[in-house]
Amino acid sequence: MRIAILSCFYPFRGGISQFNTYLLKELSKKHDVKAFNFKRQYPGILFPGKTQKVAQDDDALPVESISVLDTANPLTYGKTAKVIAEYGPDLLITRYWMSYFAPSLGSVTSKVASILKKKGKSGFKAVAIADNIIPHEKHFFDIPLARFFVRRQSGIVTLSHSVEQELHQICPEAKSLTIPHPLYSNFGERTDTLEARKKLGMRGSDEEILSRKVLLFFGLIRDYKGLDLLLEAMPLLDGSYTLVVAGENYGSFEKYSQIINSERFAPVRNNLILVNRYIPDGEVKVFFSAADVSVLPYRSATQSGISSISWNFDVPLITTPVGGLVESVGQAGTGMLTESVSAKGVADAVKKYFAENKKEEYLYNISRLKRELSWETFADKLETFVNTL
Repeated sequence: MRIAILSCFYPFRGGISQFNTYLLKELSKKHDVKAFNFKRQYPGILFPGKTQKVAQDDDALPVESISVLDTANPLTYGKTAKVIAEYGPDLLITRYWMSYFAPSLGSVTSKVASILKKKGKSGFKAVAIADNIIPHEKHFFDIPLARFFVRRQSGIVTLSHSVEQELHQICPEAKSLTIPHPLYSNFGERTDTLEARKKLGMRGSDEEILSRKVLLFFGLIRDYKGLDLLLEAMPLLDGSYTLVVAGENYGSFEKYSQIINSERFAPVRNNLILVNRYIPDGEVKVFFSAADVSVLPYRSATQSGISSISWNFDVPLITTPVGGLVESVGQAGTGMLTESVSAKGVADAVKKYFAENKKEEYLYNISRLKRELSWETFADKLETFVNTL
């Protein structure tokens, strides 16, 4: 099968680009696959981070691709479709995670189908892999744009059942399949815990450092991810806990700074390690090797690439009971769900996690899950789904 993937690839950074790279490599083992990249992923005004591209010292995997689509310039939509159609794909795969991409990707999909039909090519299919249908930060135009995009696809692959349910609420007729997010393995192996904690600046004797209960909040800092809840939970815990926050903030950091600088946070301020920047691939293993548990205090969620990274490093999770996290963490037994989406709920779950000492049980369930969440399994299920369309 000849497959075209239209989405972000190297030199664009982040989880979506990494996912696309791994999928490309896996599909290429059996099929002829070509990557079609963005010229511009977002206009600068819509991108709250420092840069959309990898830095020179990042360990991101380079991928050969054709940079053709400027998502903000409709004049590139026809050119993109023409370039893809010249490749003559049997299948076009796109990624969908926010409504901004609906006009560009939906239009290109329609144009490719039209061009190939005029050329007499039959059997063309378009499948989107949807991280979200409705984005976490909602807008009035999300549903109509999602419908525009979905109705131009032969089928939709979702990464959690909650997203599939959301899909069928707005497009009941859509053909879909849920395939869980595979594990990332590009960050290396887990390293020595003591050494990792020292690299993060933890001080004291080896015994003191290893006795700390280390909580990790990792990844881009956005409002819906609830870092403020985790920070507010810290004063509710005793002094044996260390919180490591690692990631670049999207938007203002002011509300988090206010919590950190508040009087109530003062007793635990020295128990906070804040690394407020984008974490290159080569550094990721240090943070997860230092952690006892990864905390996802999200206000809303579909699924999370952070959970996949945590599982890769054998780190259980504490998450709020929202979206796909309920099935991937609570039901799968890879960690603990909080009772509520609140600072108290997070603090209570943290205390319970360490008091119940279920880490070995969580690690056993993670080991089983890791066998299921391979890229080979994802690619095989995707191919089987395509053949049913």
